[in-house]
Amino acid sequence: MHASTTGPSTARDLLYSLVDHGYTLATGVPCSLLNGAFRLLEEAGGDPRLAGLTYVPAPREDSAVGVASGAVVAGERAVVLMQNSGLGYCLNVLTSFNLIYDVPVLLIVSWRGHDGNDAVEHDVIGAELLRLLDLFRLPHAVLDPADPAGSVSHVIDLMDKEQRCAVLVVREGI
Repeated sequence: MHASTTGPSTARDLLYSLVDHGYTLATGVPCSLLNGAFRLLEEAGGDPRLAGLTYVPAPREDSAVGVASGAVVAGERAVVLMQNSGLGYCLNVLTSFNLIYDVPVLLIVSWRGHDGNDAVEHDVIGAELLRLLDLFRLPHAVLDPADPAGSVSHVIDLMDKEQRCAVLVVREGI
């Protein structure tokens, strides 16, 4: 993977694609691998293309899923950004609300520990992330940093087709 395909331009293209798909709310808990996306969300007023995407910081990932779920029930499209260890906090919310009542929220999840070279807590879930998503039947795709818009479109198509929360996994920092 070339360094020129990751970073701020990838984060910007990803967020632009969300706006193009009608997303109006973003929430989540910062992660260093998603730092560029969070920085752009925090400064959205400086980018006219992101002006319609409201960012609501969350203290925990499960709270972010709750905020996003409320927005979806109210007719908005919402996305939650988090690291994969935060996905563990969300499993109860996802299984006891979203997956039962068909409230599809898009999750953008960083894949910490995918290569076994991270902090121990990230290596454990990192080694099993895709199997965990399969176990909970959460449709997912891995971000292609050379085509963030295509990756976003693909995962949204999966979510809309299955009417389930879907996960866009981010392996490298954006």
